[in-house]
Amino acid sequence: MKPSKAWRVGMKDMEHMLPSPRHRGQMKKPTWIIVLVSLVCMFLVVSYIHPPQTSSTCYIFSASSCQTFSSWLPPSIRELSDDEIASRVVIRNILNTPPMESKNPKIAFMFLSVGSLPFEKLWDKFFQGHEGRFSIHIHASKEKPVHKSSYFVNREIHSDKVEWGTISMVDAEKRLLANALKDPDNQHFVLLSDSCVPLRDFDYVYNYLMYTNISFIDSFSDPGPHGSGRYSEHMLPEVEKKFFRKGAQWFTMKRQHAVIVMADSLYYSKFRDYCKPGMDGVNCYADEHYLPTFFHVRTYMNIYIYVCICMYIYTYIGYYEFAFLKCVQMHDPNGIANWSVTHVDWSERKWHPKSYEEKDISEQLLKNITV
Repeated sequence: MKPSKAWRVGMKDMEHMLPSPRHRGQMKKPTWIIVLVSLVCMFLVVSYIHPPQTSSTCYIFSASSCQTFSSWLPPSIRELSDDEIASRVVIRNILNTPPMESKNPKIAFMFLSVGSLPFEKLWDKFFQGHEGRFSIHIHASKEKPVHKSSYFVNREIHSDKVEWGTISMVDAEKRLLANALKDPDNQHFVLLSDSCVPLRDFDYVYNYLMYTNISFIDSFSDPGPHGSGRYSEHMLPEVEKKFFRKGAQWFTMKRQHAVIVMADSLYYSKFRDYCKPGMDGVNCYADEHYLPTFFHVRTYMNIYIYVCICMYIYTYIGYYEFAFLKCVQMHDPNGIANWSVTHVDWSERKWHPKSYEEKDISEQLLKNITV
């Protein structure tokens, strides 16, 4: 696990960060700031709704071309398909549903394995003394595991065959999530491979995940052949190439996001049908692209207009120097971090991340990973 303090900023914390409200009668308002911000807001809104079409208009916005100006504007509005509308309604309702409260919140550790877990004894030491604060779920795709720890006995779920690089990897992830969601006390869900080992003690991991307000899903833009080069135009209109993302499949996820994944069929079907090894001469691997792209498309919002509105509101009430800080804090209400707390080394720039062998393991390596 990557070391970091569990981060959570609430209104009480912001009260200490922000200056106390000043008396309106004594406050000198820089009216020109309010006017300027208002004009910028109007400019962005008009440009978004009615993008420039003629060459003369383009020249006003950009001396080179319209493309330069449009590159930093939000995408043009298009009519959503029936499936997209239905999907967004379901997701919005899930996000607006109050979180399920639990008197005994647990973390679900979900192991995606071929058979037995080679590091089961290490995980046994990790879990010792913390009974009732975790649950274990194992998806064994080829053979029934032989267990060395009582914590793992009878924790296998109904599994199916998994082929590397195919949608069956995503199916196994969703199968694990479905079984873990049956326990209402499971509030956070961690996907692990049979080669994963804990780098911190249980209390550290538990506090880090339980007291954060975000899910950790690796997601980044890769313009190379192993990133956006795998994109298929068959995914249009729901998935545009500029929204296509890549990331390691290992995630930690809040309950509400796990429910959203289970509820999705629209974006899943796109990756099931059009993200395959060897399709159209391209090797696309759904487990590396489905969740990173799904959550990126879902959480995409018009930050330009949103921040502009925030700036206007906070400038008006007198918090000029803190306006942008506050708006950035409010920008991501969906709670998705575009990185994972699971260490994966892609420095070798291969199809697979770096594999650590016995000769590689040292105290210094563990220190470097956990720094």
